[in-house]
Amino acid sequence: MACPDIPRRTIMDDIRILPCGDQALSFQISDRIDPDVNARIIALAAALGAAAIAGVTEYVPTYRALLVRYDPEVLRGAELARHLRRLYASLQPDRAPARLWRIPVWYGGPAALDLADLAAEKGMTAEALAALHSASDFRVFMIGFAPGFAYLGGLPEALHTPRLEIPRQMVPAGAIGIGGQQASINSVAGPSGWRFIGSTPVRLFDPARNPAFLLTAGDAVRFTPVDAATYDRLTARAATGDPLVAPEVLS
Repeated sequence: MACPDIPRRTIMDDIRILPCGDQALSFQISDRIDPDVNARIIALAAALGAAAIAGVTEYVPTYRALLVRYDPEVLRGAELARHLRRLYASLQPDRAPARLWRIPVWYGGPAALDLADLAAEKGMTAEALAALHSASDFRVFMIGFAPGFAYLGGLPEALHTPRLEIPRQMVPAGAIGIGGQQASINSVAGPSGWRFIGSTPVRLFDPARNPAFLLTAGDAVRFTPVDAATYDRLTARAATGDPLVAPEVLS
């Protein structure tokens, strides 16, 4: 008895397009946090920007979805959904990051709130923890939560750590964090339940800078250890508006 043909799955099969009120759609392509999924979302955002569709007012790439805002007096949601499907079907995304940022970090000081405890919990020295963290390549999956805040994938499994049960009420800008399977850099001062192991003088968000956000989704980040004296010198430069870093173009 012949077996029936099983239809092959395509990239279009997992798409869900959900309304977010009457002026936005969420174009979801997966339920996973994965670099390939994220690369497709970033590519879709770029394609949407290049298409310059009348009525699209804003779009925000996330881990696995693209949020698109639109003016319903200019563009209907159903028409926007058709545009997004067409653009997505024609994508040829590149998973490789386009830019690499080398971010200086002082693994110590007032912002290293959890460094000693976390190192003891992992059965390693603080120096070994810092070396493992700074030897990793991170991917900016998305910007969100606070202005310029970057969610970084690529944290070594040995450093995966649950967030605090009770968040701290104030953590400074520039603090380097670990939360679950991700890493982060605080873009502004505020409350946080992440675990913090150091600080950078680089500011991810500066409203006086153009663009105000330093990182974008799809960028790569590597942390470079610096000592306290170097950190202080760089902090003084940052106070004058010096961004301190420039991206290396990878592609």
